[in-house]
Amino acid sequence: MSPAPKAQLNILDLVPVLDGGTAGEAIASTVEVARHAEKWGYQRYWMAEHHNMRGVASSSTAVLIGHVADHTESIRVGAGGIMLPNHAPYVVAEQFGTLATMHPGRIDLGLGRAPGTDPFTTRALRRNEAAAMNFAGEVEELIGYLGDPEPDAKVRAIPGEGTHVPIWILGSSHGGAQVAAALGLPYSFASHFAPAALMSALEVYRSRFTPSTEPGGLDAPRTMAGMNVMVADTQAEAERLYTSVLARFHSIVTGRRGGVTKPEGDIDSLLSTWSPAERQAVADMTRVSLVGTPDTVREGLAGFVEATGVDEVIVTCGAYDTADRLRTYELLADAWL
Repeated sequence: MSPAPKAQLNILDLVPVLDGGTAGEAIASTVEVARHAEKWGYQRYWMAEHHNMRGVASSSTAVLIGHVADHTESIRVGAGGIMLPNHAPYVVAEQFGTLATMHPGRIDLGLGRAPGTDPFTTRALRRNEAAAMNFAGEVEELIGYLGDPEPDAKVRAIPGEGTHVPIWILGSSHGGAQVAAALGLPYSFASHFAPAALMSALEVYRSRFTPSTEPGGLDAPRTMAGMNVMVADTQAEAERLYTSVLARFHSIVTGRRGGVTKPEGDIDSLLSTWSPAERQAVADMTRVSLVGTPDTVREGLAGFVEATGVDEVIVTCGAYDTADRLRTYELLADAWL
């Protein structure tokens, strides 16, 4: 099967901390992967805001974006995403306005409304639940700070105003789709971990889309969807490496949330150690995943693009070794781009 239509390919890096490893090692690996991804032709390199997770080092997302942008030259670097109700829109405008000023034309800002963490850390973040209920209004406020300068405005984002940082709305349900459609913004669905509402959310977004004449707005819908990938020279090796990904999702389901563990055995052996409910929960979360050889994954990716009609796919590889992550992204680029 040939890939038609050919969707743009991007990377989502969760900045994984290995079991027994350090955040510093995780960040160094992220920079290495980003530099290779740029060379291989990926268009966007995004990182996501998470908190209080021993296996994720992307809590200070804006700082990481600047670090990766400093070590690359052309690839777009961004947030997939910033959980806006965790922050004042004005602060986000200043942060991403500064990033866009330092790296013109290379910064993306994806926005979500989930906390990205547990209830205890949500309270520690002083999260504004009222802002979460008024997500669309918060997004509009942020867009205003990044828009054309208004010399008479009482509050101005400097840096920020006039940068028109491209904004995406992220989501795993119909809520984000409705906001993106109403504001005429591009929409990215988190099908790499919450695929249940993928097709219906895309339909909601497309059917309710209102073209925008504002800078950064769209005259037609634009969509992206997330996917887990693991590519190797043989199917057996790809499945062996993928056991690290399944184990990580299992740790989330069981509330352990540890670091990324080494691959062990095969998928069937791993699943046999879990309860039926745990197996089902992990299967539900990882339904949008491609694991196999380059030919197998290329065919699966082409089928996914055809079925969903998305314009872009953002892939994430949770391999334990950086070398295996790099190998996955290289083989996928050779097969698709």
